[in-house]
Amino acid sequence: MSDFDKMAQAILDLDGDKVIELVERLVKEGMAPEKIINDGLVAGIEKVGVLFKSGELFVPEVVVATSVMKMGLSIVEPLLKDKKRDRLGLVVLGTVRGDIHDIGKRLVSTMLEAGGFEVIDLGNEVAEEVFVRKVSELKPQIIGMSAMLNTTIPFMKTTIDALKEAGCRDSVKIMVGGSPVTPAFTERIGADGTAEDAVRAVDLAKSLLGKR
Repeated sequence: MSDFDKMAQAILDLDGDKVIELVERLVKEGMAPEKIINDGLVAGIEKVGVLFKSGELFVPEVVVATSVMKMGLSIVEPLLKDKKRDRLGLVVLGTVRGDIHDIGKRLVSTMLEAGGFEVIDLGNEVAEEVFVRKVSELKPQIIGMSAMLNTTIPFMKTTIDALKEAGCRDSVKIMVGGSPVTPAFTERIGADGTAEDAVRAVDLAKSLLGKR
């Protein structure tokens, strides 16, 4: 078993100490940071995603696995210095106006980053005009809106309407998520897609950009 395979297995085993040990050793041996990230850390979290989809892992284990992966990532990312990883695209995330829930959104953010996206998280209670301004300023390929309350999901539509009014709706794909969000609601408000969980959100983002 290669060190990369061991690293991926350590992520599956939720063994942060082993991940750190392997990453530090490979760094000392002069292994390219990009290779450590892609062949070890990302490969490991992708295996976590596969097991989650099949029902062999559950949300708490995915949360810990992503934290373990980020332990290794924190060691190698500074070594990249001015070199930027090839990114699949920029995603801007935010919980809509009036909603303070963010656990699910944070997990989606972590999984998107692990999946190769650059992510900017605007936080909670993000007003429509903030989404519009960030789309204009940052030119993301995707925005993701989260809501956990029946009283706040209507702000997803008002945000989409605001993007249309500003003339920038067609420049960005829109993902929506949260427990009250359904595929029918997603279609009704004019969003581009929703996902059942953070792992499938990565698949959706790739699909929307034709990266699968």
